[in-house]
Amino acid sequence: MALPNSGLSNDEGVTRRTVAANGLEFPVLEAGDGPLVLCLHGFPDQARSWAPLLRRLAGEGYWAVAPTMRGYWPDGAAPDGQYGGSALGQDVLALIEALGHDTASLVGHDIGARAAYSAASLGPNRIDKLVGMAVPYGQQVLTAFVADGDQQRRSWYMFYFQTRLAELGVPFDDFAFIDRLWREWSPSYVLPDGERALLKESLAKPGVLTQAFGFYRQLFGPPSEDPAIQALEARANGPINAPSLYLHGAEDGCMAAYLSEGMDALFPNGLERVVLPGVGHFLHLEQPDEIGDRVVRFLGG
Repeated sequence: MALPNSGLSNDEGVTRRTVAANGLEFPVLEAGDGPLVLCLHGFPDQARSWAPLLRRLAGEGYWAVAPTMRGYWPDGAAPDGQYGGSALGQDVLALIEALGHDTASLVGHDIGARAAYSAASLGPNRIDKLVGMAVPYGQQVLTAFVADGDQQRRSWYMFYFQTRLAELGVPFDDFAFIDRLWREWSPSYVLPDGERALLKESLAKPGVLTQAFGFYRQLFGPPSEDPAIQALEARANGPINAPSLYLHGAEDGCMAAYLSEGMDALFPNGLERVVLPGVGHFLHLEQPDEIGDRVVRFLGG
């Protein structure tokens, strides 16, 4: 049974603009005024999926900003060719500065969670609090791609993205591939038709799919030969000083919830970990009120 429509398509109270940061002109959605909270989306998703949380945070006295992640718009190709964790983290830190703040709290889902972890590692004094969703942090995740058959089956799409077939196969038959991912990853949720159409429209724009694949291709590709990038990647995987909350859906068909066990050692200033029953991968859409409650409580605590 599909969950009720989250009201995602209602843009009331959310405005759009672009922000220049780290060599890119990031399209952003924003709402409210106050302490800065960046909301970072993943794949296959877009910034507008944060609209309900942006409005909720604005109502609680925060300035909530959801940037489109590097690669996810036609002019968003990485100027340095980098789509790895350190590049995403540098984007986040640059956006905080471009928005006129010294620090911010982060809410990241999927690849957006990876960006949040990286930013917190690279800029330990720049992140006030961190909320990660649906993608755990730590070496156990990469180990699972190598040695965990259950996670390898869940991650089949990542391996497919390494091939040249992906550019042809993903958009085939009106992006049936994307429909399948959402169906498998969040089996109890159906993305509203209007939002599904807008997501597919964004992925169909020139260059976007190949750019979005860049994260996965560099994740499994050979490491950079540039010593500076190697050093950044190492720093982007260090301990996270920011007090953190981690949320994962028990029915997540993309990343196994048990991969988030044992993360505490990487969060010396505290990690609260919550696995939500009956929820899949896109938990901020499936249970917008509960996720909003937990995020607001954590940020204000």
